Amino acid sequence: MKYRLLGLCLAMGLLAACGGNPYLDASLNPAELEGKDKAWFEKNWGDPTGKSPRFFGGEPWTYFRISGGKTGPPFGNFTPTQCQITLKFDKEGKLSSSSYSGC
Repeated sequence: MKYRLLGLCLAMGLLAACGGNPYLDASLNPAELEGKDKAWFEKNWGDPTGKSPRFFGGEPWTYFRISGGKTGPPFGNFTPTQCQITLKFDKEGKLSSSSYSGC
């Protein structure tokens, strides 16, 4: 019985750790619902790292940001964790979807 409870707790912890980034979700989901446009993101986030037009209109933008990191031995070297954020805009320049990885 003890091991079953321990296994259940570990499984729940693993599932919780595999979730999304609540800070990015809190900023990107309302931006999508409010119909933020390219100008808003350029003003508030700065110029994107990369842009590429889509064949049927719209444009995906890519931002790379440092989101924490790790300090390792022996001299405490800092290795940053790089986060890639992709914003997809529709033909009218409004945010249609977003995704992120490495955050």
